Amino acid sequence: MTRSRMLYAVIALALLALAGFGVWMASLPGTPSALTATPVPQAEVDALLTTLKPRRARPVIAVPGLNAGTETTDYLLPASILRRADVAEVRLLAAAPGPVQLYPALRVQPDATFAGFDAAYPGGADYVIVPAMRVDDDPAILDWLRQQARKGATIIGVCAGAKVVAAAGLLNGRRATTHWYYLDTLLSRSPTIQYVPDRRMVADRGVVTTTGITASVPTALAMVQAIAGSGRADALARELGVLPWDARHASGAFQLTRPFATTVLKNRLSLWRRESLGLRLTPGMDELALAFAADIWSRTYLSRVQSYAKTTDPVPTRGGIRVIPDLAAPDWPQQSRITLPKGPPLQALDLALEAVLARYDKATADIVAMQLEYPRWDSDLLSR
Repeated sequence: MTRSRMLYAVIALALLALAGFGVWMASLPGTPSALTATPVPQAEVDALLTTLKPRRARPVIAVPGLNAGTETTDYLLPASILRRADVAEVRLLAAAPGPVQLYPALRVQPDATFAGFDAAYPGGADYVIVPAMRVDDDPAILDWLRQQARKGATIIGVCAGAKVVAAAGLLNGRRATTHWYYLDTLLSRSPTIQYVPDRRMVADRGVVTTTGITASVPTALAMVQAIAGSGRADALARELGVLPWDARHASGAFQLTRPFATTVLKNRLSLWRRESLGLRLTPGMDELALAFAADIWSRTYLSRVQSYAKTTDPVPTRGGIRVIPDLAAPDWPQQSRITLPKGPPLQALDLALEAVLARYDKATADIVAMQLEYPRWDSDLLSR
């Protein structure tokens, strides 16, 4: 083949690929209509709380992580909320020694490895909260989950952590849910699962699964209610700035849409707009606000979050989580610095989305909220 013919062949293939991509984009739905989540029947709420009842007066909660990649808020939020409630012993774990690299941002030093936890708690945990991980079928993770289930632990798959729970064989024949983006993957890999829409949490025979990232908040509060009563859970929800926090959900509002795909593609291609944002780590900082800020700004496809402190030594948060700075730096340029807000920590979620809207645009704030599967975000109201 001559060089000119080869060039024509490459151009032809590129045009065919673009045409196919255009057809795929055109096949996607537009923006979903506004949907109202309907209340969950009381019998279902009672069944969820029964599933979440602990075996001990002060239960033990384990949050396992894959060292090479675990989702930021899935790993940090449940542990933070449950430690704040002071109703259980909460341990952040890793499959192997060393830090856990979170994605899309932050790195933390866990409390123990699986082996260390097993030595300290040979009877196992009361609950195991499973975050989303870069790899769904890591053998060490799956073996440890099966062991904990056999010891009687309630297994809670947060967000795409449901895929990890399914890979361990613990969702076979059960009712379940997961993050909207991974639902088809979950069901194709585990076809015996019965998908339950319009619920942020679904319980079935000792296993609980949730929808997207922000569902870890009501799930942790439901655990507090099951352990210490509704009064403690409601008081904590007010302290955090989370109302309401029940299991109702409008699943149809979250899907892969044409505006979502278009904005992600546009932002990915906007190389000239890319920026690094600094997030300062300080002792005693609120890890809830920290996790939301790091996660939200890292999901714009325009910004990269880097944590910094005076040294690279781990920095302890309010809840005793040791966050390892990405770099040692005395400061960061003001215009590229992320500031954590004061007040109830969960307000950081809305405030960070509003800041994304102001810094970039409405479409970018919307794709972040869609990734978080956050039902309370309405940028149309905020931008009027």
